[in-house]
Amino acid sequence: MSPTFEAYLADLKTQLAGTDPATVQDALADAEDHLRSALAQALRDKPGTSEGEVLAGILEHYGTAAEVAKAYREIEVRLTPPFARPIVREERSPLVRFFGVLGDTRAYGALLYMLIALVTGILYFTWAVTGVSLSIGLMVLIFGLPFFGLFVFSIQGLALVEGRLVEALLGVRMPRRQVPFRSAKGIWGKFKARVRDRRTWTTLAYLVLQLPLGVIYFSVFIVLLAYALNLMALPIVQYVLDQGLIVIGSNHIRLPVWSMPFLILAGALDVVFLLHLARLVGRMHGGLAKSLLVQR
Repeated sequence: MSPTFEAYLADLKTQLAGTDPATVQDALADAEDHLRSALAQALRDKPGTSEGEVLAGILEHYGTAAEVAKAYREIEVRLTPPFARPIVREERSPLVRFFGVLGDTRAYGALLYMLIALVTGILYFTWAVTGVSLSIGLMVLIFGLPFFGLFVFSIQGLALVEGRLVEALLGVRMPRRQVPFRSAKGIWGKFKARVRDRRTWTTLAYLVLQLPLGVIYFSVFIVLLAYALNLMALPIVQYVLDQGLIVIGSNHIRLPVWSMPFLILAGALDVVFLLHLARLVGRMHGGLAKSLLVQR
């Protein structure tokens, strides 16, 4: 029996069972894109040849599903996200674990993501709401459907952009390829495939949800960061300004010298707590992004 794309991709998905869903999505997208392009080129070069014979030769050169799955697993070991380096598990005291976050790059990446989430949230929310509103409003006109089609395709582009941010800053493996839907014939077929794809609508939900989450992330982390820096800067500011920082009426009360180390220590502890919180929230948000942006 002649091989088919569907059977090969199903076998590849089975061979990749237990692998990260983002890796599976990339592997299937790469395989479908490469095989269909090679098949189209071969049929143009050898007209009259049956598709089954050509595909069998292409699959023999491309490799079996087991071989391809093994290659992707080996690649994933070498190409880990920058902030997802494996942690060496060792017996450490609670104190060392608590302050060890200061040397954890994942915590700093997560903190940066929380601070820029408000900007990306505003952009995503504006595009999503504007696109949905205009699509509904223009549907009665002749160019309403083409506009809706462009909007649907743009959603997948934004999902890819957000995936790069999540992988780069949160260390969560995200897809590096869009699903090609090459099996769909023509623009209309690809449009219908995108509309029927669950990931299109979960991505739209993620884009809308990103604004309230961005507001929460930015508000909480910028307040905590400002509070920590303020505590550590108080002693310096007091002696630079040469006046008390506590104002009661017209009186400026200077903080006692003995309190300065405690203020700096409190600010430093706040920074440590902030990094722990950023790492925790980043892990949770990465899970949310993977569940809504990755095709299952």
